Amino acid sequence: MNINLIEKLKKNKVLPIIRSKDPQDVINKVNALIDGGLDVMEINVENTKIYNAIRAVSDKAVICAGGIITSMQAQAALDSGAQIISSPIFQTNLLKISKDKRIPFIAGTSTANEAYNAWKCRIPIVKIYPITAMGGVEYIENLLRPMPFLSVIPQGNVQLSEVQSYIDAGAIAVGVGRHLTKAESYDEITKRTKILLEQLN
Repeated sequence: MNINLIEKLKKNKVLPIIRSKDPQDVINKVNALIDGGLDVMEINVENTKIYNAIRAVSDKAVICAGGIITSMQAQAALDSGAQIISSPIFQTNLLKISKDKRIPFIAGTSTANEAYNAWKCRIPIVKIYPITAMGGVEYIENLLRPMPFLSVIPQGNVQLSEVQSYIDAGAIAVGVGRHLTKAESYDEITKRTKILLEQLN
């Protein structure tokens, strides 16, 4: 599936992040998010069993494999059906893989300098992480004021109530983890997703 990732994320406004060591839990959370109306999501590769979960859901949604640091991890994720790789850092070996395989790479950056260098390397989307520690919405405003050409996804302990503020500040989408995908039940995840999307639209 060839997707225009930036347009897709702009439409969704939210990139949900699933973190779990249990493959079945990951699969259930993916289904809960799909039922809520999201079709692009990040699955953090907590251990090698998570590749099986990615394989099981890769035909249902656009899966971004998160937490990727090494070339071996990236290759294993792509072999499992992931269509995007995301890293907490900006790694040139991952950039090479993304160019060779023609798949999107979301690089993790913190500072203005890192974000600009990633953009110069033709990385289409940069993750600004950890955003809450870096200063939140105000930090995104300050970052984009001199560099409005950046496509950024703030991520890192973002509350659901803050998503719209980040979009208003110029983010193309917002990475949301535990506040969306950690719940007492999978139905609760679906419910939260529906409410969030209604608020954003």
